[in-house]
Amino acid sequence: MSEPLTVAVASGKGGTGKTTVATNLAYVLGRQGRPVWYVDCDVEEPNGHLFLRPGLTEEKKVTVPVPEVDLNRCVHCGLCAEICRYGAIAAVGDMILTFPGMCHSCGGCFLVCPAEAISEGERLVGIVEKGRAGPVTFVHGRLRVGEAMSPPLIKAVRRAAGGGAVQVIDVPPGTSCPVITAIQGVNFVVLVTEPTPFGLHDLGLALDMVRELGLPHAVVVNRTDEDNDSAREFCRQRQVKILAEIPDDRRVAEAYSRGEMAASISGYAERFEALLAAVKRMVVR
Repeated sequence: MSEPLTVAVASGKGGTGKTTVATNLAYVLGRQGRPVWYVDCDVEEPNGHLFLRPGLTEEKKVTVPVPEVDLNRCVHCGLCAEICRYGAIAAVGDMILTFPGMCHSCGGCFLVCPAEAISEGERLVGIVEKGRAGPVTFVHGRLRVGEAMSPPLIKAVRRAAGGGAVQVIDVPPGTSCPVITAIQGVNFVVLVTEPTPFGLHDLGLALDMVRELGLPHAVVVNRTDEDNDSAREFCRQRQVKILAEIPDDRRVAEAYSRGEMAASISGYAERFEALLAAVKRMVVR
């Protein structure tokens, strides 16, 4: 497949090593002299910057539209409250109450108001920051504290990533709306798991998700142990390919604790280069 390639690194649960895989893939790509974006869509708790250590040079606020009601024009028909399925606007006697934190910015209340008493305000959901980490172009989002809905910010992070380069997308954990938003339109999904009962249970949920979406995918098993075949057996039963296994290596854990790349350890850069080559072969297929 010709460039650009967009690879999402996801997991059914947090703590499996998703960011380890995503940052190291971006790192080895940059080391090869390839144009690459690291796109951290885990906006509730972004941590790729702890390892890639970018110099951030751009910041953009991200807002969503919310209703603002002019009570002098309002005719108290209640249509705005009737159309809202999220309880973000309520008609109480002669008052119209709005709850911006519950608004999904669908615009229905603007459309149904016969008096044109509702105008479009803004609610800040977070910021997008961009910069560079050596040869890697970096972008991530930071969700505003207390904000309940991350998909609008995730979309803004995806839009901020430029074309003409490989994109490695660090996806939020789980299988909910933020994950769906982050992986839409990608070429391939790498599902990171660990050989534990919780890890494999949630890998099953993630597999159901990507298969429902029709996205090409395969698995990376992190913290493997030669005496533990549970992940291999699970993937055999679910008929999903394992692209790589990362050993339960104390050196990797120590590097992680210092905010250093696993690929800086002898032999690990080659592991991630082999993983990247395997992904590209599967995309071509």
